[in-house]
Amino acid sequence: MNVAGKVFVVTGAGAGIAREVTLLLLQNGAHVAGVDLNAEGLDETAALASVRKRFSKHVLDISDREATAALPDEVRAAHGQIDGLLNIAGVIQQFVKINELPFNEIEKVMNVNFWGVINMVKAFLPELIARPEAALVNVSSMGAYAPVPGQAVYGASKAAVRLLTEALYAELKDTNVAVTVIFPGAIGTDIAKNSGVTLGGDVAEEAAATAHKTTPPAEAGRIIVRALERGTFRATIGSDARAMDLLSRLSPKKATEIIAKQMGDLLG
Repeated sequence: MNVAGKVFVVTGAGAGIAREVTLLLLQNGAHVAGVDLNAEGLDETAALASVRKRFSKHVLDISDREATAALPDEVRAAHGQIDGLLNIAGVIQQFVKINELPFNEIEKVMNVNFWGVINMVKAFLPELIARPEAALVNVSSMGAYAPVPGQAVYGASKAAVRLLTEALYAELKDTNVAVTVIFPGAIGTDIAKNSGVTLGGDVAEEAAATAHKTTPPAEAGRIIVRALERGTFRATIGSDARAMDLLSRLSPKKATEIIAKQMGDLLG
């Protein structure tokens, strides 16, 4: 897909990977409807945008089904059409075992990471199917195939996104909608802060920083936009995601044990 002149809806556009994707799409001539719960973050993205007139801000909680259902009308009013949806917004959980994780935290993660994607897909898929060429990109996670102790619910939510996206690919393969699933590894973003997660002090912070070599958000953004342009079925981001993708297929148990050893310090 040539993104120039196309209109894309990007969730999480107020920060991190989604901001980088938004800015790159705008640089390449696209129009972007940026969606985020954080109004200040969207303002910052708008300030960084090379062509602000092609960027619209939509402050929205994607877990709110009614509000999400009304979003296509807002985007059409701002841009005239809708050619693509990129579901990038996501939150992580507190770094604790399931036994210690309260239900309200579980619900928050599932509501944003899974139901948020479902809400957006259900709202925008009729629009995409009606276009002569369209794209749907959902961001899953390395945690969908390489389980991280202390992030079990996050991983489960992203595994659900993975299977949902693969099923959508099968359902839409005879349409003009290209479907892509993305698996980022460790990315240098503020997802913990934005998720309201504290890692438990200096020791946990150091463990998180050293357990993985992080990929810069700008590089993650480039990979996602390239996958969008090429209509790629799946893409990984980072050497960690690529390595664990291979290992999880060859030996799921070994992959699980390696991740458990690397991340064990976070759980105390």
